[in-house]
Amino acid sequence: MGCSRNCGLLTGAIIGGVLAVFGGALIPLGNYLVDKTIRKEDVIENGTIAYENWVVPGSAVYRQFWFYDVQNPQEVMNNGSRPILKQIGPYTYRMRYLPKENITQHPDYTVSYMLPNVARFEPDMSVGSENDTFTCINLAVVAAPAMYQNSFVQILLNTWIKSSKSFMLQTRSVKEILWGYEDPFLKKVLYPVERTVGVFYPYNGTSDGLYRVFNGKDDIRKTAIIQSYKNKSTLSIWAGQCDMVNGTDGASFPPFVKKDRILRFFSSDICRSIYGIFDSEQIVKEIPLYRFTVPRAAFASPLETPENKCFCTETVLSRNCTSSGALDISACKDGKPVYITLPHFLYASEDVSENIEGLSANKDEHETFLDIEPTTGFTLRFAKKLQINVLVKPAPKIEALSKLTKSYIFPVLWLNETAIIDDDKAAMFRSKVISPIKLLHLLQVVLIIVGCVMLLAFAISYCICKSNKLSDKEVYM
Repeated sequence: MGCSRNCGLLTGAIIGGVLAVFGGALIPLGNYLVDKTIRKEDVIENGTIAYENWVVPGSAVYRQFWFYDVQNPQEVMNNGSRPILKQIGPYTYRMRYLPKENITQHPDYTVSYMLPNVARFEPDMSVGSENDTFTCINLAVVAAPAMYQNSFVQILLNTWIKSSKSFMLQTRSVKEILWGYEDPFLKKVLYPVERTVGVFYPYNGTSDGLYRVFNGKDDIRKTAIIQSYKNKSTLSIWAGQCDMVNGTDGASFPPFVKKDRILRFFSSDICRSIYGIFDSEQIVKEIPLYRFTVPRAAFASPLETPENKCFCTETVLSRNCTSSGALDISACKDGKPVYITLPHFLYASEDVSENIEGLSANKDEHETFLDIEPTTGFTLRFAKKLQINVLVKPAPKIEALSKLTKSYIFPVLWLNETAIIDDDKAAMFRSKVISPIKLLHLLQVVLIIVGCVMLLAFAISYCICKSNKLSDKEVYM
């Protein structure tokens, strides 16, 4: 009877040890299975989860616009006073809802495509209609002295500006400012010029690309990274490393994202590559995510961030490249004096923001972020924010600009391009990715805990039983 009990206890301890060892062995085995599944499903080729969400964004993408309405137009135009601005918005458009075009897989494990540009107004998500009007900067008039610096040409331009009754400021609708209008001043110009002006003109019916990205089939670490944009790996805009097309398009990244990783992505809107660093952990629809934000250093002056030196293309407005927060992208806008900043001049130097009244930068509201599912590298929520500005500068030969006393950056609008995984996609993602991984980890933990408890309990019981048996023998003797 004693042998039976001891054998049972010993057997229980052995079984517990086996369970604990099996639970521990499941850790590398489980990691291997997860790794194998992700390496299969993250490849950008027909039939994978990645491809399904890559051809058409898995979630609705919206672009919200806030317009700056000038509150003191007469003082600005007649006295050169500082503009007082009031933001009005959002006016919301659905974007990126058409599938990628001309998708072609190549033998070198890359896939090329064109990204169709399309925007559809969403009245239920907007504060008004596309026909709402604002007092804003006259894009054609303020661009004239930057694009035509010859004095004689400016005298001619002044004649056409005056005859068209155009001024430094104008009243335009949401639709006109964004997508284009026929400018009365440009209609007067006698030589051939584009007569339609708009912040995003032309847009609908056009395409962005050609993009060529790695599909990840030969090396999962390169998935979605851009090999070339418009058949080049550089932009021919900036000098040195700033001209490189780096990273992905931001919709996804190579899998197995770590917190110490720098995520690089390219944005054709701002004609440059940029990057995000880890900020915090987030939970979106029961899916754990890593939040990466674009840091202040990405917009800092070369004094603070030396690698930004090649983004400084002029020395006057930037004060010999000591000013922060404004990016001159005129080189990729056919010479038009366009500057990109963050909304309300977030992270910009005082010399950039001091010329405008009515703005109030807020990090939580105006910061760009991407929420990444770390195992797959998919971006499940994002908010990409930027402000579009134009340079205004004194031009004595152009009457409409003759009252200006200094050059400064004038905000036109700011936008937030945003998306979040929808409920159906989130449920699918949880069932196919998150739940199996959680179940596997739970099984590992349960086996290890149960095994260890059994091992300890039966081993202790066996020792106690053995000790008692020895005691009984001594008493008997």
